[in-house]
Amino acid sequence: MKILFLHGWHSTPGGVKPSYLAQHGHEVINPKLSDDDFVAAVCVAQREFDSHRPDVVVGSSRGGAVAMNMETRGIRRVLLCPAWKNWGTARTVPLDTVILHSRQDEVISFADSEELIRLSGLPATALIVVGHDHRLADPEPLAAMLRACEQG
Repeated sequence: MKILFLHGWHSTPGGVKPSYLAQHGHEVINPKLSDDDFVAAVCVAQREFDSHRPDVVVGSSRGGAVAMNMETRGIRRVLLCPAWKNWGTARTVPLDTVILHSRQDEVISFADSEELIRLSGLPATALIVVGHDHRLADPEPLAAMLRACEQG
């Protein structure tokens, strides 16, 4: 499976989460996104999407906001603690979106994901409560991310 992984603010390509997906046999496209220019970050992500035609888009934190502001033409999104209230203009996600978020997230409020689920008309099951912090880099959330990517 081909996965476009969009990293968070002040993160870099090649982190724990995209590496985990690659270690499980997936082709991971993991571009460097601008930390300073959100529109430029969306443009880079869109260009990579259009060029590689991934099977799923994963966005972590600010990368989740980038994913929400892209045109993905029916490709499923997996959002990890999406920072949608902090960046971009998108306020809903498509029905095939899955969100993973920790109730203990100290960076992006868990309530933000609950609100996104509600605004998007998604079932409560689209929000997977997992992990102990914002990073979602422990074994349990990594496995949940992998399942969410593979379930489509």
